[in-house]
Amino acid sequence: MSGTTAVQAQPVEGARGQGLTLAAVLLAVFVVPMSISGTAVALPGIGADLAASDAALQWVVNAFNVAFACCTLVWGSVADLVGRVRVFATGAALFAVAATASALAGNAYVLDAARALAGIAGAAIFSAGAAILSTAYEGPARARAFALFGTVAGIGVSLGPTFAGQLVTSVGWRWVFALHAAALAVALLAVPVIARSVPDASVRMPGRRLDVSGALVFVAAMVLLTTGIVQGSQWGWGSAGVLALFAGAVVALTVFVRVERHSAHPVLDLGLLRERRFVGLALVPVAASFGFVTLLTYLPSYLTAVTGRDGSAAGWLMLLLTVPVLVSPLLAAKLVERGVAARVLILVSLGCLVVGDLGLLLFSPHAAIAAVALPMVATGAGMGLSAGLVDGQALALVAPERAGMAAGFVNTLRLGSEAIAVAVYGSVLTTLLAGGHTYNSAFHGLLWGLAGVCLVLGAVVAWLLRDRP
Repeated sequence: MSGTTAVQAQPVEGARGQGLTLAAVLLAVFVVPMSISGTAVALPGIGADLAASDAALQWVVNAFNVAFACCTLVWGSVADLVGRVRVFATGAALFAVAATASALAGNAYVLDAARALAGIAGAAIFSAGAAILSTAYEGPARARAFALFGTVAGIGVSLGPTFAGQLVTSVGWRWVFALHAAALAVALLAVPVIARSVPDASVRMPGRRLDVSGALVFVAAMVLLTTGIVQGSQWGWGSAGVLALFAGAVVALTVFVRVERHSAHPVLDLGLLRERRFVGLALVPVAASFGFVTLLTYLPSYLTAVTGRDGSAAGWLMLLLTVPVLVSPLLAAKLVERGVAARVLILVSLGCLVVGDLGLLLFSPHAAIAAVALPMVATGAGMGLSAGLVDGQALALVAPERAGMAAGFVNTLRLGSEAIAVAVYGSVLTTLLAGGHTYNSAFHGLLWGLAGVCLVLGAVVAWLLRDRP
């Protein structure tokens, strides 16, 4: 069930090789979320420099997110076929090329295309990177590796805006992408060591081929779904265009399920979805998307618009939400190492999301920091305790040769749910404000909704992760 057999089947190049493998994967993983959260800060400078329209500017961010969501599952399946190290190296190389093209772009359309390529590459890095760690480590070492995986991803998301803002102010927006390219070039230098350190599960699956038809149908479904979500707030959720995109996504997903049922080598083994514990673990990031990611995106606007804080003060206050994300993954790994059940920590993390979101109802135009500090910390801990832990636990439930596919599925749900949660939050907020609600009352109403979603998902996850009778 776990990757223990795979690790023992082929000698590993010692602690140095494992350490360099971990460092290279974490460096690449650090860049991807930093690119997602930091690029938005550079948009004003990009627009002024390239004379870009608002629509073209919006797709600098959206092109990456859509491409990432569409390709994560496919890359996971490809990694199982041709080798996780090859896919990781391909992703890192493509990302470096895309970041270089972004830095040199002469117009917004070239930049949009480069960002789409970066999204495709980022999907390869995340899927193959998680599978590499699952294969290279076992036991407590695996738990620590995935804790660092979650911590580094959290640092990338949290520091992305600050890092990009400093670069834009000091040397210009192009350096944001140039440094991404440089970081991935450094990660590529470690690929030969990774290749000697990580057993290749693909050698045990001779004759298996990529399900091209399934991959194309799945990508089409995700393009339709994510584009509908992205355009929903612009065209209107009830517009003919958005409804047509969603209907097309439903049709494509239906076709995908039928194709996979009859495929000898499916992109997604539907048998994974019959493993209730795996499905339960995969749903945990969905709860975090609603309970945490939406607040990470929109709480700064509330702090400036309602409480009257300037951007700097809002940024410092947001540390109460983000710092626990950086600390909690390693804390969770330590607790698991000392005998605390991973299931318990995951349920505690979901409880923290519910309690934290409800606690943020204490926010008001004149709320003291002391009153909201604990709910913000609890919400961040709800995200951080499960970050990395979920990935490690989910991949431990599947055969080693399926680790890439499993990682791809988990990350597809993670990013897809983030896009849905942020888009739905923004749309409901706009609707409430247009209906005469104040920003403060609209924010409080949405907090009830976020807590409710997390509570329902928490109950479902608890049921799926229950001990067998």
